[in-house]
Amino acid sequence: MKEKNKILVKATPHFIEAQSSPENRRYVFAYTITITNEGTVPAKLLNRHWLITDSNGKIQEVRGDGVIGEQPYLKPGEIFRYTSGAVLETPVGTMQGQYTMRSDEGDNFNAQIPQFTLSIPRTLH
Repeated sequence: MKEKNKILVKATPHFIEAQSSPENRRYVFAYTITITNEGTVPAKLLNRHWLITDSNGKIQEVRGDGVIGEQPYLKPGEIFRYTSGAVLETPVGTMQGQYTMRSDEGDNFNAQIPQFTLSIPRTLH
């Protein structure tokens, strides 16, 4: 039996060398997020909560309404994809978090964003 409220989140990060400045401890990353409603009930993304950690252990916490100025509404089987970015002071870091969703039945639930790694090419094997 399928879950009513099931949102799958996948991330694909990319290093943006042209906007980065290692000598100034500025490493710019883009990430593309794919959100899929694998549940049986439509749901709307209300807000986001991110924890961005650099390799020095510094944590940036980001909270806000929606994503990229939108609060996407996903029917079962629908996908929403967007690209955003983060700036770190180190060449490697991680991101993880959650989206607060509201189903058409009025349930609020969290969609987990699994931790993913931000790293400049050739630093991790």
